This record gives sequence, structure tokens and C-alpha cells, in this order.
Amino acid sequence: MRNARIICFIHVIALTFSGLMAQETKEPQFKTTSDKANVRYDPNTGDLVAEGGVEVRYQDGILTADSATYNKATGQIHAEGHVRIERAGQVWIGDKIDYNHKSHALAANTFRTGQAPVFARGESLTSDPERKSYSANNASITSDDYEDPGFHVTARKITIVPGEYIRAEHAAVRIGNLPVFFLPVWNRSLKGHRQYWVEVPGFRSRFGPYLLSSYHYRFNDHVEGALDLDAYQKRGFGYGPELKYDYPEFGKGEARYFRIQDDTPGLDPSLRPIPDERQRAWFEHQTRLGTNFTLKIAAKYQSDPQVIRDFFEHEYRRNVQPATYAELDKSWNNWSLSLLAQPRVNNFFETVERLPEAKLTGLRQQIGSTPFFYESETSAGYLRRVFGDGVTHAYGATRADTFHQILLPKTLFNWLNVTPRVGSRLTYYSEVDGFNTTLNERQRYVFNTGAEVSTKASRVWNNAENRFFEINGLRHIIEPSLNYVFVPTPSRAPRELAQFDYEIPSRRLLPIDYPDYNAIDSIDSQNVLRLGLRNKLQTKRNGQVEDVVAWALYTDWRLHPRDGQGTFSDLYSDLDIVPFHWLSLSSELRYDLDQGHWKEANHFVTIIPNNVWSFSIGHRYFRDDPAFGVDSGHNLISTRLYYRFSENWGFRTTQHFEARDGKMEEQVYSLYRDWRSWTSVLSFRVRESRIGEPTDYTVAVVFNFKAFPRYKLGADVNRHTDFLGH
Repeated sequence: MRNARIICFIHVIALTFSGLMAQETKEPQFKTTSDKANVRYDPNTGDLVAEGGVEVRYQDGILTADSATYNKATGQIHAEGHVRIERAGQVWIGDKIDYNHKSHALAANTFRTGQAPVFARGESLTSDPERKSYSANNASITSDDYEDPGFHVTARKITIVPGEYIRAEHAAVRIGNLPVFFLPVWNRSLKGHRQYWVEVPGFRSRFGPYLLSSYHYRFNDHVEGALDLDAYQKRGFGYGPELKYDYPEFGKGEARYFRIQDDTPGLDPSLRPIPDERQRAWFEHQTRLGTNFTLKIAAKYQSDPQVIRDFFEHEYRRNVQPATYAELDKSWNNWSLSLLAQPRVNNFFETVERLPEAKLTGLRQQIGSTPFFYESETSAGYLRRVFGDGVTHAYGATRADTFHQILLPKTLFNWLNVTPRVGSRLTYYSEVDGFNTTLNERQRYVFNTGAEVSTKASRVWNNAENRFFEINGLRHIIEPSLNYVFVPTPSRAPRELAQFDYEIPSRRLLPIDYPDYNAIDSIDSQNVLRLGLRNKLQTKRNGQVEDVVAWALYTDWRLHPRDGQGTFSDLYSDLDIVPFHWLSLSSELRYDLDQGHWKEANHFVTIIPNNVWSFSIGHRYFRDDPAFGVDSGHNLISTRLYYRFSENWGFRTTQHFEARDGKMEEQVYSLYRDWRSWTSVLSFRVRESRIGEPTDYTVAVVFNFKAFPRYKLGADVNRHTDFLGH
């Protein structure tokens, strides 16, 4: 494993060297960097000499030095004294450096160079432009950005051919100044390390002690495979292969398979026993078939509803019901055409199958030289709705739908934006297939019209200043808006149609105009005004415009409410306040105007005064709503604290407390240690179940190599499951 890290170091530094081999086509440009600089030209030798501070620019590179000599005929640049070369994110430092911008030959007596995550130093650096190779004596390569690296490789002589191989003579691997082992001659390909192991140990109440192992094998530059071998003391042994590929002409994708003979599988959400043989198969592929022409394929099979939740928690939190589909998409300037096939592969999930469905979308576009604009959506396909409860019968039908709309955007009085629109929709349904269905062939016609009206006004106070609140000028922007939608009663009510694309309960206001409102089969009459008001208060901080206050209010005024609707929808408020650069407050409110109570309230405060500590606290309240299921309400308080004890130690904790019954639903504690070349995290989590399961405890230890990290910095801030296994 340590040998693999050394190869990675040298591979990256080789890419760094190769940057200096790029072609130079322009003459270098000289300029002095101090008033005491002296520039002279020697006509006998053709040398341009600059002393007392000089800067040389060539292509995308910059060279600075105390003095430099340049010969235009030969292309040779000789720099001395505090020489520094910056190019393509790479920095070279030395006392004396010679570089020929024509032949690309490079030489230095001593040098230091670095581009995270790799740093190097040595003596007698030379290059061979014909072989595209570099040689250095008494060289050292490390991933530590320190004067005295904790882990590095030294060699009496190193020869590097970027992208090909490395040859080290009298090489030694050192921890500090202590040599670990020696190699008289070491030849190694820079084509990449072919195989390695990854081990993740931990403990979880549901699993007992566990070890997640994976053996990775790199077949070539385009294909990498892995074999997962996971051992759980309470659950058994899980295994499965993985494959990743990336071919420019074929596309990129990933395939995974996992199987376990589960010793304690438990019950599914319907309280039925889960079979002990559990598995999942996962495949994704995407490719570019041509200009703006793409193909995407995803297949997600699982043997039961809980296998992803039980063994791949991080994946489950991102998507509890992954979809299986294949989609072709072609785009032009004003049009796009897609073909979507979406079958059901997991019979315990409710799904709308599309077998297949084609859609032609006309983006909003001007009609010739007229002031009118046009947009449309047309789709056709065979749709089938299947249920996961094992009781409700599936049904299917062919559906063809076409929508067209004309708009006339105008600006009146140079301040009022008005966009009237008129449109129509025709939908065809074949006779519905399915047990005990009575819906025969039918059509539905929908007419719609309306207008959107908005304006924007602002005022600036250039002299408004306050050092305490970090105010440097103020600008207030106000944007009132009104969107009117009128849809007379369609020729068919939703209850007369098969429901495939139907309206799903949402905590936010759904779109009211077409084509944004896409619940095609739930379209009904509408006579509604959407009222909106946005306010912004802006200032300049650190040279950038920043919103000090951003507040949006919006609601729907239903002029003719449908059955079950009130005159007004809920009133929504979204507010963000940043009184200081280190403090932010946000609020999301939803108020039921008819019943006179709060339906939802979310508030968050975040404090980040420096890189030593940060704190956030939030409150999420949601009133029980039968539309979202039984016991859907919550009154959740969450906190997150990070504190950096020193350069090497840090601590983070998060808690989620349910105030309705006083239960601490989840708490996570993580201790971080910086080992210079490595970082490690020790995490401890406690979760209280709401479905009668025992309290779940998890302990995990993760080591992360800085030069080639598995996890990005701060990856666990919002996704702490990153460090707790799969």
C-alpha cells in the first residue's frame, strides 16, 4: 500500500514536469519591478540584461528574479537571485535557473517546486527536450507542504519521462529522517497503479463489528474493477463486483452488484418478513451520440425495499426509490426531442411505467419578426401505473398529449412588464387496460389564458455606511408580481381520466401556468391570481455585492375555488438575513389563512466567525397533514458545532431532537486528527428508532490520505454518513 502511494506521488510530479514541455510561440516580454532596476542591451552578444528586479512573461508563464539575461537569437533565459517561475498553477523556485523558450531545455542548480498535492526539491535539474525527460540529483518527493516533510522519497538520481516511467537510483523511503527501506535501482511505470486494497472497519449495533473490504484492479486507462468483500458479525458475509469505465467514443458508466445471505433480515415496511437472500444490482451509462444528442441508461434492481437502507445508508438518504430508465435526448436551438422508456423492475415500489414515451418540446421562441412568442409540448406513449401494495390493480393506456401557447411580452411605460398568453391542450386516451376498469377511449380539450405582470424598482444610498454592520452603500430592490391564470372547465374532469401524471402533495406552491404545471391528468378549472412581492437590500462587502436582506412573500388568490379549496392558498414567506459576513439567518414560513394557524416553520441560524469554530442551530416545524401520511408532523430542533482545538485536532457534533416527545433522534460526534500526510476521523453515532427497533450505535474510523483523498474536505458537514461505511 505504501508503495502505491509513492507511485502516485511521482506520477503527479511527472505531470508537473511535463507542463514545461508545452510549445512557446511568442517572444518573452521583460519589465522591471523596481525604480532602481537597470536594463541594458549588448549589441555584440545580443543579450538583454536586466538587474535590480525583473519580470519576464512568456505565454502563460511568469518568471521573476533579481536579474535576468535574455538572448533573442538563441531563446536562452538565464535568471539569478530569488528566481521564481509560475506556470499553469505550478511554482518553481531556485537560485539560478536557465530556460530556453525555443528548445524548452531547463536547468537549475537547486530547485523547489510544488503543486498540491505533490512537492519536490533537488539539485542539478536538467531536461532533455528530445526525449522529453528530466533528471535531478539528490532529489526528494513528498505530499507534505512542510519544510521538513514527515513522509518522503529520496534518491541520489531520478530520471522522469512524463507519462512513461520513473527511474530512481539509490532510492529510500523515509518517515522524517528515518529510512524505512532502500532500493539500489527502481524502475516503475507511470501508467498508473493497477491494484490496491481499501479497508473500512467499524461497529454498528445492527451489524456488530464489521469490515468493509474492496480489492481494486485497474485494467487500463479506461476501465477499473473492484471486488467488495464485506463481513458483518451479526448479518453475515456480503460480496459483489464493481466496474467503472470511461471511453470518449463509447461513454462512461458504472455497474455494481451486492449479495448477502442475511442472518437477521427483519421486516419490511408492511411488517412482512424479508427473505434472507438479499441483493441489489445497479447500472448507469451515459454517452454523447452527437452534438446535443445524449443517451442515458439506469437500471436499479433490489431484492426488497430495505436492502439499500440496511447496507448502503449514504445512497439511501440521497434517493429512497431509485428509478430504472433509458432516455434519448436531442436538442436544437429552439427544440428538444426525447424518448423515455421507464419499466418497473422492483415490484414493491409504485411506478408509472413509460413503454416508451416520446416528447417534443418547443422552447419559448419568437415567431419570425412578429412580437409574438411560441412554446409547446407534445408527448405520446403507452403508460402503465403499477402499485406496490399488492392489492390495487395496475392499469395502462396509450396517451397522446399536445399543448401550444402564444405569448406577447411587452414593456409598458418603460417600467411595467406585461406578458399575456393564450393556449390550448388536446389529450387522447385509449381504452384503459386492467382488471375491473371501465374507462373507454376518450379525448380531453383544455383552453387556457392569462397574463403575468411584474415590475422592478430600486433606490441607492451611496453614502450609507456603517462599520459595525459592514455597510458600504445600500441598494433597495422591490419586485411586485402578479400572475393570472384562467382555465375554464375542461371537456373531461380528472376523475374521468386514467391518472398517470397526477398532482402530488407538496409543501411548496405548485406552478399554476403551463407548461410548468406538468400533472397532465389532473388538469382542472382554474381562476386564480398568484401574488408575489420580493424585496432585497444589498451592500458591498469585500468588493462584492451581497444581499443583506432577501425576502419573498407569495400566495394564490382563487377567484373561483374548486371543491376542497379555500379562497386563498397558504401564505408563504422566505427570508434570508446576513447582518454580518459571519452570521446568516434564514426563515421559511407557511401560514394557513383559512384556518388561522401555522402549517410549517423552518428557521436556521449559522455563525462562522473564523476557521476555529462554527455553530448552527435550526428548528423545523410541520403540522400533521393527512395528505403526507399518518404522523407526518414534526417539531425538530437540530444543532451543529465545529471546534478546532489546534492545527492538528478538531471536533464536530450534530444533534437532532424531536420536541413533540422529547426524543433525541440522532446524535453524531466526530474527532479529527491531522497527521500531516494523513487525516483521520473517529465518529460515534446514536440513532433512536421510531418503528420499534432497538437504539442503533455506530463507531467508525476513517483514514484519508491528503495527496489522494477518498473524501473531500468538509464532506461530512451535511452528510455525516460519508464516514460511516457505504
